[in-house]
Amino acid sequence: MATVKGDVHDIGKNIVGVVLGCNNYEVVDLGVMVSTDKILQAAVDNKADIVGLSGLITPSLDEMVFVASEMQRRHMTLPLLIGGATTSPQHTAVKIAPEYSQPTVHVPDASRVVDVVASLLSDEQKPAFDATNRATQAKLREQHAGRKDRPVLSIAQARANRLKLDYSNPATPSFTGVKKVDIALDEIVPFIDWQFFFAAWELKGRFPKILDDPKIGPAAKDLYDHAQKLLKQIVDGKLVRARGAYGFWPANSDGDDVVLWTASEAGRPKKVAARFPMLRQQEMIADDKPNRSLADFVAPLDSGITDYVGAFAVTAGLGVNELVKKFEAQHDDYSAIIVKAIADRLAEAFAEYLHAQARIDWGFGDAALSNDALIDEQYRGIRPAFGYPACPDHSEKGRLFDLLGARAQGLDLTESFAMTPASSVSGLYFSHPQSKYFAIQRVGQDQVEDYAKRKGVAMNEAERWLRPVLAYDPSLVSA
Repeated sequence: MATVKGDVHDIGKNIVGVVLGCNNYEVVDLGVMVSTDKILQAAVDNKADIVGLSGLITPSLDEMVFVASEMQRRHMTLPLLIGGATTSPQHTAVKIAPEYSQPTVHVPDASRVVDVVASLLSDEQKPAFDATNRATQAKLREQHAGRKDRPVLSIAQARANRLKLDYSNPATPSFTGVKKVDIALDEIVPFIDWQFFFAAWELKGRFPKILDDPKIGPAAKDLYDHAQKLLKQIVDGKLVRARGAYGFWPANSDGDDVVLWTASEAGRPKKVAARFPMLRQQEMIADDKPNRSLADFVAPLDSGITDYVGAFAVTAGLGVNELVKKFEAQHDDYSAIIVKAIADRLAEAFAEYLHAQARIDWGFGDAALSNDALIDEQYRGIRPAFGYPACPDHSEKGRLFDLLGARAQGLDLTESFAMTPASSVSGLYFSHPQSKYFAIQRVGQDQVEDYAKRKGVAMNEAERWLRPVLAYDPSLVSA
């Protein structure tokens, strides 16, 4: 098993490894950011029965397709398992399985993996299991083909149906530019959303009610108690550092770009600090709803209004690898995984804490909001992250990190723009009272051409980063 090249996330993979190990399977875990060559050579050297691939960020999906095609080219016969947060039965069926003639199975979570592996390794069960899996994938490909045939609006039509807002009273932050942040962990612990901690272990339910659930309550409580002990060790021993940067800039939208300016002494925009090209929803939307872009939440350049946009990048992963290695050396994989899961929760808590501070800096924050209210997003403004639904291009994190000087705070990016340490969060802050989260789902060739020009990259480069949301197949488009 391995997390594919360019990706550093491995909590789910590690849990799968523990589950398989507890069921007497030998697991060779190659770690994270593993090249195709290394994965396939290890499979040969270890005489493996199955290869498992994991990934979290969307560029990992393309890497999995490449691994499958390379397994086919090398005439390998091992079944291939696919897992990770951004993977899906649909993507596995449409993109990965067609590249490899052997069984290619999407495994949604660790609770399913033992049955899948047992079926694939059983001479009696494998034929029926494989036939059922292939039939399901064929049906998913048919459904996908039908969705692909649905037309999208032209980008001109989508822009004509943009979200129209009142920008006359923009919130003005108390400072502009970047502030570095180095914070004590005990300040961000109250912002932890424990619900997602349990979800990593496939224990689903609202915290703290999950602790009293008649079915999974005992397991959830045991896990929570263990996590609390480890968290206390981490906080008391200052074993992990939380650092980051955030800031505000005068801003305007310029078409579908969000432009951040450096402030002049006279208070007027002087030069561009960063320009972020944004995408716009291009599907036909029912009930006369607008086709949104994040650019719609910022005052247009021709309005003459100076708006403001914020940005942030934080990590709670400095020191995590050293702590994990300590537990692994003691053969305590359970604690090692919990430490990584806690670090992820601390990073999200740090992002929540800093967003609360940003709202105060903007003048509309409410320090009295409860943690439940924060989790339910009962506040003004949003903090969308590059690589996620409203702005799905991971590569824009490079521009964001340059703007913030994030690398000086201990953060970095892989070649696929996964953040390191893995327990990190970054994004933009929008303050408009009507700013809401939304998803870019299918974009047409005309918008991608326009986006590539605005981004200053070749068309195939833009298509690479936008592949999960393309409404067309680039290989079928004539040059």
